[in-house]
Amino acid sequence: MEFGDQYQQVAKSKFECLLFDVDDTLYPVSSGLAGECTKNIKEYMIKKLRMEESEVPEMCVQLYKDYGTTMSGLRAIGYEFDYDDYHSFVHGRLPYENLKPDHVLRNLLHSLPYRKVIFSNANKAHVAQVLSRLGLEDCFEKIICFETLNPTNESSTSNCGVGTQFKGSKSQSMDHSGEPNAVSVLPKSPVICKPFEEAFEQAFKIAGIDPQKTLFFDDSIRNLQTAKSIGLHTVLVGSSHRAKRVDYALESIHNIREALPELWEALETSVAVSYSEKTAIETPVRA
Repeated sequence: MEFGDQYQQVAKSKFECLLFDVDDTLYPVSSGLAGECTKNIKEYMIKKLRMEESEVPEMCVQLYKDYGTTMSGLRAIGYEFDYDDYHSFVHGRLPYENLKPDHVLRNLLHSLPYRKVIFSNANKAHVAQVLSRLGLEDCFEKIICFETLNPTNESSTSNCGVGTQFKGSKSQSMDHSGEPNAVSVLPKSPVICKPFEEAFEQAFKIAGIDPQKTLFFDDSIRNLQTAKSIGLHTVLVGSSHRAKRVDYALESIHNIREALPELWEALETSVAVSYSEKTAIETPVRA
C-alpha cells in the first residue's frame, strides 16, 4: 500500500492531525535551553528596558502567568520594543549545541501518516534552529510560530520604559498549576500567543485543522487545558501523571508508541483491511 493510501485510510479514524509544541516538548528540559532562555529574558528586561533588577524576577513570573509569555505581558503593560530585537537577544544566544539529532523521534514521526504541524510561541528562527539540531526539519508539513500569529511588527525600536497603557479587558489570571484565579481586569496585550483561545483559533484557520480530530502535544498544562476546552485531544509531555483536562501523559516524547498505541493500531488495521479487500478482488472465483 502506498503512503497516500495509508493516509486516506487513517484520516477516517479518530485523529487526522498531530499538533506539536517545540520547547521542552520535542526535546527534554535537561537540555538547559529553558533555563538559559529565562536568564536572557531577565537580562533583556534589565539592560534593554532599563527595569530595576530587584523587580525583574517577580515581574517576569507574574507576566508569564498572566499573559502566556513574558514578552506578551511586557507589551500589555506598556513597554515598547522591536520584536526581532527581543527574539534575537532571548533566543539568539541559547546553547543550541546541547541539542543532538534525535533519530528515535524522527523515526516515530515518519512512521505516522497523520498530518503533523508545529504550534509554538517562539519565533521562526528559533523553531528552525531547534528542528535542524534535532534533525526533524522534514517531519512537519507546517510551522505556526510567533510571526504566523503576529505578522505585523507594530512595536517601535525604542528602548524606552513604560508607555501608554493598552485598553484593559477582563481576563483570567492563572496560577502555576494552570488553574484560573478569580476574574480580574488586566491590560490587553497586542501579542497573540498560547494559552489563549484566539491563538488556537487562528492556528486552526491557518493550517486547516479540525480540533475535534487533532491530538495536541505540549509541556504546558495551561496550554493543554485551553486546548481541551475548545475540543482538542491533549497530551502532556514531560510527566507520566495526567492533570485535569489532559487525556494522555508522556514522561518523554519518545514514549508516544507506548502511551498511544492506537495511533499505530489504526494504521495496521487499515492496512490489513486494504490487503483483505485487494486479495478478494484478485482471487478468481472458481465454479
